[in-house]
Amino acid sequence: MNTPIFSQHPYRCKLDWGQRGARQAAERGDIIVIVDTLSFSTAVACAVHHGGIVYPCSKTEDVAAFAQRISGEASVNRRDVPDKGRFSLSPLTYLGLESGTRIVLASPNGATCSRLSGQVSYLFTGALVNAAAVATAVSQVMSTTNLSVTVIACGEQWSIPSSEGQLRVAIEDYVGAGAILSYLEYEKSPEARVCEGSFRYIQNHLEETLWECGSARELRESGFEADVQHSLTLNLYDSVPVMRGEYFEKAYFKIN
Repeated sequence: MNTPIFSQHPYRCKLDWGQRGARQAAERGDIIVIVDTLSFSTAVACAVHHGGIVYPCSKTEDVAAFAQRISGEASVNRRDVPDKGRFSLSPLTYLGLESGTRIVLASPNGATCSRLSGQVSYLFTGALVNAAAVATAVSQVMSTTNLSVTVIACGEQWSIPSSEGQLRVAIEDYVGAGAILSYLEYEKSPEARVCEGSFRYIQNHLEETLWECGSARELRESGFEADVQHSLTLNLYDSVPVMRGEYFEKAYFKIN
């Protein structure tokens, strides 16, 4: 049961973290935006921009079996492209995508949060690369309904869980959430305003600041500098991934 004091009521624009935040937002029936900048949300944005259909899959699910069930392709580890498959959490693997391709994309954070939130009427995924477009879509829904929106900064998981908890705060998700919130004109909770402020504070130095954050350094040191650069580009896409049942596809909202 939600604790009302932490629901950020009566504000219509809210910010929360991780799987629990996603589940509680879904229980409230909010519009939900999943933000996993490095890299689930960016990969999905790139895939749907090129006509792909993306089925989020948590790490506890059998990706291959899922792909077989929906006659799609299973994602693989970045390092295993192209030997074991074509697609991964690297957004660059979707640049030559054939329209209509079905991909099962596994992720412990963005995909898991998406699966936890899938029953709501409006579920989007967004990141820096499509922040303005996602905010426009959310605003159009909010203007015709009484719904609030919760933007979920997914965060990361510590590789070695402990009694201290698994969630690792990821500033690239927080700043990505703040970017989306910055384009929304509805009243924001204190949590959402501070998140927006984090984006505005580094907006003029966005790429160089996030280039050195822990998640970006982890990818760069593994040889995926191009993935990081792609993911930190503000408003690269005007496409909005919206959840339809089990999958994300391109939403056909009018983007001004």
